[in-house]
Amino acid sequence: MKTCLIVDDSKVIRMVARKILQELEFATEEAADGQQALDACMAKMPEAVLLDWNMPVMDGITFLRELRKAPGGDKPIVVFCTTENDLDHIQEAMTAGANEYIMKPFDSDIIQAKFQQVGLI
Repeated sequence: MKTCLIVDDSKVIRMVARKILQELEFATEEAADGQQALDACMAKMPEAVLLDWNMPVMDGITFLRELRKAPGGDKPIVVFCTTENDLDHIQEAMTAGANEYIMKPFDSDIIQAKFQQVGLI
């Protein structure tokens, strides 16, 4: 079973994403900010990361840059999931190493389609 780390400061978003991902047969881990996520990745690197942009402590883009520099940090498929939908943010995320980008709000079909696009399912 593949593991997906859900990184979002909203407990509700994490709950919704967890339900969708578990239906897609992913084991899920959760983090409320980028630093918690980085710590979780250093302990055990997931196959996928569903990543919010705006969070306290460490934002999503900083987390992504740190992840990609870490040993094995090039492996996880990172899908940004955020309200930041302007072209500058999308380009910055892709340049930093994101594999795909989802706009909030999202639903099961959107997550499934994006995860299929990047080869996770």
